[in-house]
Amino acid sequence: MSFPVLTTALDLLRRAAEGVPADRLDDPTPCDRWTVGQVLMHAAGDQHAWAASVGAGTVPAYNPFDPPRGHEDGVQSVVRSAIEAAAAAWARVDPAAGPVDTPLPPVPTMDPQLAAATCALDAAIHAWDVAVATGQPAPLTAELAGQLMPAARATAEPLRGFAYAAALPAGPGDDPVAALLAYLGRDPDWQK
Repeated sequence: MSFPVLTTALDLLRRAAEGVPADRLDDPTPCDRWTVGQVLMHAAGDQHAWAASVGAGTVPAYNPFDPPRGHEDGVQSVVRSAIEAAAAAWARVDPAAGPVDTPLPPVPTMDPQLAAATCALDAAIHAWDVAVATGQPAPLTAELAGQLMPAARATAEPLRGFAYAAALPAGPGDDPVAALLAYLGRDPDWQK
């Protein structure tokens, strides 16, 4: 795949999903009123939606913004399938081509690099949500957060209220990870 930031983010999502014990799927997350299982199903749905938008794949049979708590095939299997679909779809996208379609109604097309970074933003942020909710190491690095911030700034505002919460105030001296999380309405110090 020609989008390294997306490759990194999809791997973080895969590792976070694989690190969730079955008895932790109902744990709370930084996403208000969403369980670990719901965040994982949402993240899988988003990756399927991105794959379908850039030309290969199908949208999930459920609403990613009202996801089920689990799946008969296992949440990790659903996430793995979504990651594979996204990787296959993005492998067909020329980074230098014209705009690609997105699953984001307020931003229906984007430059391929920005679109891939926006898809990566979704995967990486949900990897963080799941990791911190289940006691795994926080997966975001300062470098990755810096690469994702332009996508966040390009897309978060029109998606606030249903995809992102209101931005939290940035703290003095926030590192890039804390700044990105706060911009997306997440408390960088969240604990359950």
